[in-house]
Amino acid sequence: MSRKPLPSPSADHRMRGFEPAFGLMKDAVRSAGESRGFAVARLLTHWAETVGEEMARKTRPVKIGYGKGGMGATLTLLVRAAEAPMVQMALPQLKDRVNAVYGYSAISHIHLTQTAATGFAEGQAEFTPAPKPAKHPDPALTAQAQAVAEGVTDPSLRSALEQLAQNILTRPRN
Repeated sequence: MSRKPLPSPSADHRMRGFEPAFGLMKDAVRSAGESRGFAVARLLTHWAETVGEEMARKTRPVKIGYGKGGMGATLTLLVRAAEAPMVQMALPQLKDRVNAVYGYSAISHIHLTQTAATGFAEGQAEFTPAPKPAKHPDPALTAQAQAVAEGVTDPSLRSALEQLAQNILTRPRN
């Protein structure tokens, strides 16, 4: 007779006190994304960060269709008809940015679906994040973050490293 395996300790484990809200709904978001072909839900929830603010205003990811071999998926995007030619020209860069989220060349084609000039369907969920409250960073932490990226000559890389250092330094400790 075989016995049922015990549930994993993390399945029933609850944190003391408050839990982050996303922790309560991450399984629902993952299953909703996977039902539309999105193996990485981050592509939906962080679309503006993935493709840039300007491109995110013009496009919305709808689904990912996989071929019979499993490799070479097709990403379907909604785009306004007037902006479709500009988006079409930016498809190679867009594909590179989306594949960077996956970590490999998961997307081989991007299919554009044009919508009416009035915009995207009103009944769909909006995935734009809430605006972040304006914070005034601690000058000591800012100085530490700048010290971390001090030797970097590229301004955009230095800025990214400073932001990463500030995020790590201000992260709540458990």
